Amino acid sequence: MAEEKRDYYEVLGVSKTATDAELKKAYRELAKKYHPDVNPGNKEAEVKFKEASEAYGVLSDPDKRQKYDQFGFAAFGEGGGAGAAGGFDFSGGFDMGEMFGGIFSDLFGGGGGGFSSGFGRSANPNAPQRGQNLREVVRISFDEMVKGCEKTISFNSKEDCPTCKGSGAKPGTLKETCTKCGGRGQVTMQQRIIFGMSQTISACPDCGGSGQIIREKCPDCKGLGYKNERKTLKVTIPAGIETGQSIRISGKGDPGVNGGSRGDLFVEVTVSASNHFERDGMDVYTEEKIPFSVAALGGPIRVKTVDGEVEYEVKPGTQTGTKVRLKGKGISSVRNAETKGDHYIVLTIQTPVAMTAKQKEALLAYADAMGENPDNPKKKGIFK
Repeated sequence: MAEEKRDYYEVLGVSKTATDAELKKAYRELAKKYHPDVNPGNKEAEVKFKEASEAYGVLSDPDKRQKYDQFGFAAFGEGGGAGAAGGFDFSGGFDMGEMFGGIFSDLFGGGGGGFSSGFGRSANPNAPQRGQNLREVVRISFDEMVKGCEKTISFNSKEDCPTCKGSGAKPGTLKETCTKCGGRGQVTMQQRIIFGMSQTISACPDCGGSGQIIREKCPDCKGLGYKNERKTLKVTIPAGIETGQSIRISGKGDPGVNGGSRGDLFVEVTVSASNHFERDGMDVYTEEKIPFSVAALGGPIRVKTVDGEVEYEVKPGTQTGTKVRLKGKGISSVRNAETKGDHYIVLTIQTPVAMTAKQKEALLAYADAMGENPDNPKKKGIFK
């Protein structure tokens, strides 16, 4: 028995009064989550993707939506089915990019032809294309993070070949239009499937998707059009940055293609741990050991903060494990240096390890006074 089909509005998670924009937004989210190229080999995701595509294919078409609202699945043939209920005509081949209004281009940042499933049409290979982004990692100390710093980094970057000016062709020669794809950079293949014919759009195997062929390659760059260069750059690292955060430097990535802009350079920061401070966002924590006498009687102690030493007055009767806050003595916000976190101190009472005879005598006297030492041989009582 065939599995009962779910209501299209339920599939997309929208109401029956949903606008076109709401339908598109709902489908975008589902398509991005369940697309076969994002979930290779996941049959459940493939089923959900097809279900969402079928629902959107109907509800995004005003005529089909009206029929579906009035007659349900019966509007597309008795018993429904993927072909009938969805109203898709597979007999003459189909272009998923056209069917869904370029939604895959919006979702994945380019023509759908870049995916193995062949959805949609690839972008014009001769159009300007932005260069690749680069990524480097730099390590800084905890103190450098607190104050902010400058670091000099080295990285490899592509630069247009000076001999061929980035064309890849030998000086005095030109690129030729690929005869296999006619300069489009893509070829269309048709395949018979259970519902009829499907077409798959893929990169041209002769020109690699560029739409052009280099007969005589530049002797310096071997037809690549670029050379790798080692560069150095000073990077300003703001105070308060955390491990894993990156600094974006516009236009320092690889060069674009066909006149496209350069990519960006992302410098990812790793902050070394501190031997004294423990960080939690903008807040810092330290453990401060205090003598028993200070814990009992109170008194000033010197506390090391990220900005230097400050004095803190311990309250009389402080217990071990007490946590106190030094407001505004934490780490600066990476977005606003005037905003700072707090410094939390955990006070621990320090027990002396070795004592002189005089210190022991004084401590015994204290124990006697507090009634804590009933076995003291010097103590007089009614049983002595």
